[in-house]
Amino acid sequence: MKRITILTAIIIAMFAVNSFAQTVVKKSTSKTTVVKKTTTTSSAKVSAVTLEQGKQLLAKNDCLSCHKMDVKIVGPAYKDVAKKYPATAANYEMLTQKVIAGGSGNWGDVPMSAHPSVPPADIKKMVQYILSIK
Repeated sequence: MKRITILTAIIIAMFAVNSFAQTVVKKSTSKTTVVKKTTTTSSAKVSAVTLEQGKQLLAKNDCLSCHKMDVKIVGPAYKDVAKKYPATAANYEMLTQKVIAGGSGNWGDVPMSAHPSVPPADIKKMVQYILSIK
């Protein structure tokens, strides 16, 4: 009975540790390297200067022809996007790639135009600004 209890406690502890960090093992020809990747759900900190730059870039590009702050036009309102996606580094990257590639399906059937000529760094600032809206 004690062995089962101890074994159960060990298994539960292993699952708890695994939920906080993922371990990726890379195999090379001569040795094995263990890389630990920590998953975080906290919001990424963005400076006020970056947020202001993002706001200015939105006005400078064609974004406002399809999106408004709190009203759905062709695309979703920025406030709705901010509600759907938490301000995390992973979401900044994912949404930056979506803006560059364009597409449809997440907010309806009307496709968003691709924006491959806009620098990714500028798009990221715009995404950071949008996700900062409360």
